[in-house]
Amino acid sequence: MEWTEFGDWAHRIADWTRDYRETVGDLPVRAQVRPGQILAALPDTPPEGPEAMDRIFADFEDIVMPGITHWQHPRFFAYFAANAAAPSVLAEFLVSAIAPNCLIWQTSPAGTEMETRVMDWLRQAIALPEGFSGVIQDSASTATLAAVLTMRERALDFTGNSGGLFGRVPLRVYCSAEVHTSIDRAIWISGIGSENLVRVPIAGANRGMDPQALRALIARDRAAGLAPAGIILCVGATGVGATDPVDEIMQIAAEEGLYTHVDAAWSGSAMICPEFRPMWAGVERADSIVFNPHKWLGANFDCSAHFVRAPEDLVRTLAIRPEYLKTHGADGIINYSEWSVPLGRRFRALKLWFLIRSYGLDGLRQVLRNHIAWTAALHDRLAAEPDFDIVTPPMWSLFSFRYVPAGADDLDALNQRLVDAINDDGRIYLTQTRVDGALVIRFQAGSFETTEADVMMALDVIREIAHGLTKG
Repeated sequence: MEWTEFGDWAHRIADWTRDYRETVGDLPVRAQVRPGQILAALPDTPPEGPEAMDRIFADFEDIVMPGITHWQHPRFFAYFAANAAAPSVLAEFLVSAIAPNCLIWQTSPAGTEMETRVMDWLRQAIALPEGFSGVIQDSASTATLAAVLTMRERALDFTGNSGGLFGRVPLRVYCSAEVHTSIDRAIWISGIGSENLVRVPIAGANRGMDPQALRALIARDRAAGLAPAGIILCVGATGVGATDPVDEIMQIAAEEGLYTHVDAAWSGSAMICPEFRPMWAGVERADSIVFNPHKWLGANFDCSAHFVRAPEDLVRTLAIRPEYLKTHGADGIINYSEWSVPLGRRFRALKLWFLIRSYGLDGLRQVLRNHIAWTAALHDRLAAEPDFDIVTPPMWSLFSFRYVPAGADDLDALNQRLVDAINDDGRIYLTQTRVDGALVIRFQAGSFETTEADVMMALDVIREIAHGLTKG
């Protein structure tokens, strides 16, 4: 394709995008294809010559789109939403067009300085104190890895990168069993090792780690000659929204001299609403915090907000400065590649800038408050149904339930059949998890396109399909 043709196709794709987003609610939420169906429709060998864009786009519609699960669907109630609000999509279009690599300041000064500004906007929006600095990572997994690496280096007096871990006293990191699996991966990649990730028992209605159990485990490890290094807390964990008692854990960390990282990947967005901030009271004492604007705040994936109290420790852990990455004659600049694992960096700040300016914080707050209120109403209606049990109450816009009809034998198998049948039906999309070993069904409202009617429709679908399984 020549650039002379680009304009016509850009208009056509923009129109297609508008039409798709206006009608996506008419489609089944989850892709209704068989494993291998898309692969079989794709040629085994690449084309030797050019093909017309008309043909390529026709194949996109005929082959690709049937295999897409529609994450922007208004009744996507599975996992956590991965939103892409209209202003963010436009910003991503521009980023793709100018295609900068924002690895250091001089390779895109606007990318660096806009990142500094919009991250401070987010800091203010969630009421973190001025001592925090922010960087945009690709995902919470990367932010957590960076935090664990910094945790490791702090515990080793910044000698781990040079000397490795061989022959040293094992480092110990503490978390609850409710944390995301990205924590496990960070522990693997950091070299700390899964045997040194200590799972703290949970307690209380929020399924958070037990502070007294944490104290006992740290004391046990010190007595055994091991080296406690840090604590990873969750606020709104993926399964059912488990949330640690942040303030109590921060006090223990301060007494023990341990690095703390708070994973609020999903729920951190809710902290733009002042009424929800008591759920993470004490977070201002954390060393590192992450939340994902690409989940609940409307930004396209990928866009993860990582805040640190001591950026110099993060830079000391991750920075490498060969001559070709130096900017001579410019003092006081920030090179965000030194705050991240990858060297190359996309211009992610632009979509946050478009998004926040287009909605305003009040507009974004209203979207989140609606999701939370509608979820609470659905929870109340489902709780009144005789054949359903609420397993975990609403945490923001997430709760879990279980189908428990009289006379049913294997409830785990029945609930898995229910989830599968709901998703095969296509009107809504749900996922399952386990709570205390039992299989339960999650509901989470988070799509920017969701309406109250969409949420209330979920009850009709759940009830209809559930009763069909047991009465059919």
